[in-house]
Amino acid sequence: MLVLSRKKGETIMIGNDIELTVLEVLADGVKLGISAPREVGILRKELFVAIADTNKEARNSLSALSDLQDRYKAFKK
Repeated sequence: MLVLSRKKGETIMIGNDIELTVLEVLADGVKLGISAPREVGILRKELFVAIADTNKEARNSLSALSDLQDRYKAFKK
């Protein structure tokens, strides 16, 4: 992990086209601005994890449904 110190108004470049700017330093956090191409997805980590968990549950449900369908087809024969 790279750790950098930045002051209000200073920017960090990620690659050639992503800019991370410190907008404000508050007592309980930091406000950041992100400039990136539209095709780059930007999510808070907790939202990213929640989406990944939901997708995993959906895949498991589809797998279980497929198993039930296979059993039903075998039963009907």
